[in-house]
Amino acid sequence: MKIYLQLICTFFKLGLFSFGGGYAMIPLIEKEIESHGWMTATEFSNIIAIAEMTPGPIAVNSATFVGYKTAGILGGIIATIGVALPSLLLILLVSQIFFKYQDHPVNKMIFYGIRPVIVGLITTATVFVGKTAFFHWEVSLAGIKDLFGFLNFSSIAICIISFIGMLRFKIHPILMIGISAVLGVVSMYLF
Repeated sequence: MKIYLQLICTFFKLGLFSFGGGYAMIPLIEKEIESHGWMTATEFSNIIAIAEMTPGPIAVNSATFVGYKTAGILGGIIATIGVALPSLLLILLVSQIFFKYQDHPVNKMIFYGIRPVIVGLITTATVFVGKTAFFHWEVSLAGIKDLFGFLNFSSIAICIISFIGMLRFKIHPILMIGISAVLGVVSMYLF
């Protein structure tokens, strides 16, 4: 019972204080998972990848996966409710006030101040996912002779291929996710 209470309180708090969408929420979820010891950084990175590929908001998908991994199906349901409930309550409360004062200078200044923080949170999420994707963290530092033994070259190559494919050749992101998944499977068997 204690784990369910922890899940709903943690994800309610995340849903209440996370601005800027799911990507901005990733570093906050990571900190909470670390503080509770629910999973490792690699496990969380894998959950982010799965949450990214599945339909729906990444914050809700992440909460569902973390809750499921931590406390089964009921844990997934409770974490999902926890992360979504603050938005529902706030939108019901604020919607009437917001439309009345949306052009007020103080309101505009608040949103002007929040935007850079959101960019910082999204950048932090990018760095977190990049660390777990591009480096072999399980290799001990004593066993590394050089930096190249620490790098995950297949992940770096897939990232570059994806970047070029989407930017230069305008490959649809969904198709690029599928291509990257195939490249990941192939690279596991080749390297």
